[in-house]
Amino acid sequence: MPASAIDHAFTARSNLGAAGDPTYAGALSFMRRRYTKNLKGADAVVWGIPFDAAVTNRPGARFGPQAIRRAAAIFDNDPQYPFARDLFADLAVVDYGDCLLDNGNHQKTPATIEREAKKLLKSGAFLLSLGGDHFVTWPLLKAHADRHGPLALVQFDAHQDTWFDDGKRIDHGSFVGRAVRDGVIDPERSIQIGIRTHAPQDCGIRILYGHEIDEMRADEIAYQIAERTGGRKVYITFDIDCLDPAYAPGTGTPVAGGPSSAKMLSVLRQLGQLDIVGADIVEVSPPYDHADITAIAGATVAQHYLGLLAERKAREQD
Repeated sequence: MPASAIDHAFTARSNLGAAGDPTYAGALSFMRRRYTKNLKGADAVVWGIPFDAAVTNRPGARFGPQAIRRAAAIFDNDPQYPFARDLFADLAVVDYGDCLLDNGNHQKTPATIEREAKKLLKSGAFLLSLGGDHFVTWPLLKAHADRHGPLALVQFDAHQDTWFDDGKRIDHGSFVGRAVRDGVIDPERSIQIGIRTHAPQDCGIRILYGHEIDEMRADEIAYQIAERTGGRKVYITFDIDCLDPAYAPGTGTPVAGGPSSAKMLSVLRQLGQLDIVGADIVEVSPPYDHADITAIAGATVAQHYLGLLAERKAREQD
C-alpha cells in the first residue's frame, strides 16, 4: 500500500510510530526518525559525531553518521527482526542530527562533545551516538559517568585502546586507559570482546580474545558479559572493526580473524538484562566500504540497541 506521506524525518507529527517512506526514497534520518532539537517526551535520541582526526591508519569515519543513516533506510515498516515488534509503537525516538565541531581546532573537540552530550542526557533520554572514530567515546563516557557514576564498559573491538596517553592526545587508541586512570569506568566490571591485537597493558579489564569467542556460542559470550558487569550501569561501545573485514571492510584499522556480524548481533540480542545507560557505534568508514556492507552492519548494531530499549520499556509498563 502506498505511504500516505513521505519524508517522515520532517513531516512526522509524533515521535512514535513507524514511517511509511519507501526504502529507496525520502529524507534520510536514522530509521526515519523525526529530525528535531526538541527532546521533550523522547525516550532515546540518536546523535551523530562526524569526527575522524584521531585515527592512526585510514581516515573517513567522519562520514560514518551519514552512511549509517543511509543504511538504516533498509529497515522497513514491518516488525523489526529479531524483536518481532514495531520498535516505535511505544518507544519515542528522535534524530538530533550531528554535533557541530570546529575542524580547525581539534583540541576543542573533546569538550564540545562532552558538553553537548551532557545537555542531551539532561533531558533524561537514552543517548545513542553514531561515530566518528573511537576517540569520541572518551568524552561520551565522561558525560555518562557525570550522570551515573563510574560505568561498566562493554567494548566490542579488535583493539584494546589502552595505549599510553598523557591526557592531551587526540588519539582513538588510548581512551580506555584514560577512562580507567580517571575513574570514569570500573575495570573490574568492564569487558572487551573480540580483541585481536596486543597493547602494553590490559588495565585490569576482562578480555575475550578473537580466538576465544570463535569457539564460544553467542549465549556463552553474553553470559560472560553479564557476569562481568555484575549489575552495574553499562555503557556499550561497538567498534565496527570488532567484526572480521569480510563483514566490515569499511573501517580504518581492519584486523583479520574476527567474528561474523550474525554472531555479534546475537550476543547483543541477549544483553537485555543489562542496565544499559548509553551506547555508540563507531569507526564506520564509508570510503573503504563496499555496497554499504559495513554501514548496514553498523546500522543494525544501532537498531539492536533500540530494540533492547523497546523491550525494556515494555517490561516496565507491564
